[in-house]
Amino acid sequence: MCEGDAVNQDWEDRVDAAWAAFARDEYPEERAAEFRALIDGLVAELPEDSPRGPFERACAFDSTGHSDRAVPLYRQALARGLDGYRGRRTRIQLASSLRNVGQPEEGVKLLTPELDGPSDELDDAVRACLALCLSGLGRDREGLSLVIEALAAHLPRYQRSMARYARALVDPEGPEPPAPRHVRVA
Repeated sequence: MCEGDAVNQDWEDRVDAAWAAFARDEYPEERAAEFRALIDGLVAELPEDSPRGPFERACAFDSTGHSDRAVPLYRQALARGLDGYRGRRTRIQLASSLRNVGQPEEGVKLLTPELDGPSDELDDAVRACLALCLSGLGRDREGLSLVIEALAAHLPRYQRSMARYARALVDPEGPEPPAPRHVRVA
């Protein structure tokens, strides 16, 4: 890892445990500062130029309602070279935070290239967050198209029809989507 010896399985386990406790609501709103201090303590164990440090701190601010403080930290993590899976998470979360602070157009610019990037388990999160950013710009049809496209892949039936409906939302001149076939249940 680019962080060197400071990031090891023990450190990862402690970060995971902190987030698991947060998810179990062991850090309610009135203890948000305590949670952020815990994350800051873990980050202090990293080298000063580690991209993981600002990423973890940004996540903690974001998750406790401070998107405005998360934005510069996400940017710092990316500038320090955070890439791969965590880099993609950072771009998704940064776009969401940008939308929260009234800059959805920047979120759209950040996430649009992700639609053509390598596919992984974050694809639907990219589409959902991009849809919210588009909605923030009054481009609801484009956002709805992305959400339906993402949902279509998970449906037990009607995947092709829903994918075509999604495309038709943004390309009304395209071919007419087929009517869903109805299955008769005995």
